[in-house]
Amino acid sequence: MNDRPIGFSTSDKIAYGEQANMHLHVVDPERRDRGYGVECVRRSVDIYFERLKLKRLFCEPNAFNVAPNRTLQKAGFKYLKTHMTVPGPLNYHQAVTRWVIER
Repeated sequence: MNDRPIGFSTSDKIAYGEQANMHLHVVDPERRDRGYGVECVRRSVDIYFERLKLKRLFCEPNAFNVAPNRTLQKAGFKYLKTHMTVPGPLNYHQAVTRWVIER
């Protein structure tokens, strides 16, 4: 925003041409809760679908973190389930909400 980064997006668990998982973090606290996350998710989704030739894209934020769950819903993701898992190598066992967007 205004030539300054406000966050970043990454993907993993990539099965080219099929599916992947995505993550998005708005790291600038002053930019949170202002709707930027929804737009950033939408743009990231477009990039991942185009570059990775995906059919579906998943995201699994912590189930108790309301902001990313609302952001994914507003960006067009569909709720699948809430379950306990270790979402990544830097995470601990936790409840996550699994969302998907398909094209």
